[in-house]
Amino acid sequence: MEINVNNESKIVEIWLTNAEKVDAALRERLKPLYREYRAKKYLVAVFESGEGDLFEGTRDLLLHNREALTKRELAEEKQAEQKMA
Repeated sequence: MEINVNNESKIVEIWLTNAEKVDAALRERLKPLYREYRAKKYLVAVFESGEGDLFEGTRDLLLHNREALTKRELAEEKQAEQKMA
């Protein structure tokens, strides 16, 4: 487990491994930490290790975002052309 506290942005990041994310006792021990930082108006974010391949997931996300951006740009160009006609 890794805990990072950013006082400037008021964010607490808690990083859990695959083993830690299923450990019910560990989750219970973290609850006072959640309450402590929420009382200070911090955002508490818990990141759990995933099961998928990080490279493939990142690649797929980037490809999807590129396709979505291209579609949006084409739609905007088409709309601009229609306004000119």
